[in-house]
Amino acid sequence: MFTSILKDKVILITGGNGLIGKHIVQGAKSSGATVVNVDIGNRHNEENGELNFDITTESGIQQLIDTVMSKYGRIDGLVNNAYPRTADWGNKVEDIKFESWQKNIDLQMNSIFLLCQKTLDIMKAQNSGSIVNIASIYGVVGNDFTLYEEYGGTSPAAYAAIKGGLINLTRYLASYYGKYNIRLNCVSPGGVLDEKQQKASFIENYSKKSPLKRLANPEEIAPSVIFLLSDLASYITGHNLMVDGGWTAI
Repeated sequence: MFTSILKDKVILITGGNGLIGKHIVQGAKSSGATVVNVDIGNRHNEENGELNFDITTESGIQQLIDTVMSKYGRIDGLVNNAYPRTADWGNKVEDIKFESWQKNIDLQMNSIFLLCQKTLDIMKAQNSGSIVNIASIYGVVGNDFTLYEEYGGTSPAAYAAIKGGLINLTRYLASYYGKYNIRLNCVSPGGVLDEKQQKASFIENYSKKSPLKRLANPEEIAPSVIFLLSDLASYITGHNLMVDGGWTAI
C-alpha cells in the first residue's frame, strides 16, 4: 500500500469487516491513517476504533458522528462501504415486494445520503475532506443475466438502482461542496471473487467474458480507495473509478 499517504488523517469506514471492507481498513492503517471501523459485527470498542452502530437509522448515524467527533475532533475521510439488505434480497424482479424495494432503498441509498450529509457539515467547517462511495459496474452498465442462467439466479434490481443513484449523487455532492475543498468520488468494482458465496458456473462465465479473464481479488479494490482518500488525488472529484478488469471497456 502507499506508506504514510494518509498520515494523521482520521478515516471513517463503514462495513469494515466485509469482503472488501477489511482490506480497505488494513490499507488505510498501513498508509498511516487513524481508522474508525463501524460494522454491526464489531464488539464495540471506542479505544480501538471499532464501533458498532446501526448506520441504517438516523439515531445510529448521529451516535456514530458524535462518538467520532468526541474522540478525534475531526473526520478527514469517509468510505461508504457497508452493504445492508433485507433477507429477501436477490428475488427476481417479478417476485420483489414493493415494501422490500422501499426498505432496501432506505437501508442503502438513504442511509448513505444521511451519513454523507452529516459528515459533509464537519468537513465544511474543516475546509477539507474526502468521501469515497463504493458503487459498482452495475450502476454504470446493464446486467449480463447470462452469468446466472445455469443455476437460475439473478442480480438484484435494487442493487442497480441504488448504485446508479449513488454514482450521480456523488457527482452532485462533488459539484456542491467543491468550493469547500471537499472531494467526493466513487469506486466501482467489477465482480469480486467470493468462492463461499458464488456458484462455480458464475465464476467461470464471468471470467470468460472479462478482458483479464478473472474476477477481482478482494484486496485489489482497496488501493484505489486509499488513493482517492489521499492528497495524491487532490485534484480528482466527481469521478467514478472503474476497478473492473476492463468489464465496462467492452
